[in-house]
Amino acid sequence: MFDLTLLRTFVAVAETQSFTRAAELVDRSQPTVSQQIQRLEESAGRILVQRDTRAVTLTHNGEAMLGFARKILSAHDEAVAYFTGSAMWGRLRFGSADDLASSHLAQILRDFRQSNPRLNLELTVNQSGVLARRLNAGQLDLVYIKQEPGLPDGRVVRRDHLVWVGQRDLDLDPTRPVPLIAYQAPSLSRAAAIKALEDSGRTWRITCHVREINGVLAAARAGIGVAVVPRSLVPGDLAPVPAAAGLPLLGEIDFALLTNPRAPREPVEALIAALLRREQPRSVDRQ
Repeated sequence: MFDLTLLRTFVAVAETQSFTRAAELVDRSQPTVSQQIQRLEESAGRILVQRDTRAVTLTHNGEAMLGFARKILSAHDEAVAYFTGSAMWGRLRFGSADDLASSHLAQILRDFRQSNPRLNLELTVNQSGVLARRLNAGQLDLVYIKQEPGLPDGRVVRRDHLVWVGQRDLDLDPTRPVPLIAYQAPSLSRAAAIKALEDSGRTWRITCHVREINGVLAAARAGIGVAVVPRSLVPGDLAPVPAAAGLPLLGEIDFALLTNPRAPREPVEALIAALLRREQPRSVDRQ
């Protein structure tokens, strides 16, 4: 009843909330994507997508269709991979920095696993430094981490600015030490924060030690202090500290992929391609 091509286009629109970005993912023009969504709605006899000048959202029927579409496409892809023998075999040990894993990486990995059902994907989430050491020790095949800009190792996915983050109504007293939420050392964000503060002559004190991004965000939401995170990963309920607070500027940071030279090349390159396709920045869509 439902055309697989139309379902794939619908899933792309639902996941990107954009006809423009969905068109890039399915390699079609934006008018073609709109036509395919209309055809799917005609087949279903229901309105699936609400469109306006600023956003693309799913109706209740659209949410139901999204669940069915994912199941149908997953079963189809798994069957094709099984009977054609085109899917990769073996094991891929992948590590991700905890804050990068908290973005839309889960969707990327889910799609990758569905396309390669016979590949055993093992995920490790930790701090960037820990993952880099495990990669060098041969315990991981590929890692997605944060590192200082310009390092020769790895493939840069994108570069971001580090920013101070806290509650939207946080009021910092310039006469008192800056309350700092920080990872346990060694940590890139911790080192960047302390260096910037000391170089600018600001005193500071660590008000909360954390081991993962959830701890950072929980402490910031509680108003315990300020944290340092990449600008693109600032959640909607927190905000960059305004310049009027007088905190020093922070540097940039690279999101990079590092590989183990002894890892199986085919699955590593396939996952790298999937990450680059979805993680690299795109222009803002006003559809």
